[in-house]
Amino acid sequence: MSQEMDDLYVKQIQDKFEMCMVGELSYFLGFQTKKINEEIFTFQSKYAKNLMNKYGLESACAKRTPTPTHVKMSKDSRRTNVDKSLNRSIIEGLLNLTASRPDIASAIGVCVRYQSCPKNNHLLSAKRIIKYINSTSEYGLLYTLDTSSSLVAYYDVD
Repeated sequence: MSQEMDDLYVKQIQDKFEMCMVGELSYFLGFQTKKINEEIFTFQSKYAKNLMNKYGLESACAKRTPTPTHVKMSKDSRRTNVDKSLNRSIIEGLLNLTASRPDIASAIGVCVRYQSCPKNNHLLSAKRIIKYINSTSEYGLLYTLDTSSSLVAYYDVD
């Protein structure tokens, strides 16, 4: 955007609301933002690091994927029960990250299925997602100024 457009936008907002300009936005509602040319990058690395620290996983071995590729999650009643509130707390923290991290949404969705009676393998799966975040905490969403109507997405079929 040009400076003239920025100034016009600020003036229109100030006409409707009481506000002041204190500089470029860098942190808002838990999101960190960076403006790179005409693009805006939003991420939650600070929140992700706080989540790792909260559960004592900041020095845990990082994982390359949010879920193991060879294990299927199941109800498995033979496993040991774990603290429901701990499991739920981890999942809630991870759900807050999905706003800028769609790559973990599916893995968290699987963990959510087993919240009512979590076993130790379910808790380990939730912690594995945090270990994955440990190595990818700088991931986020990039918004570009593009007027085309085509949708572009990238995915890993593995």
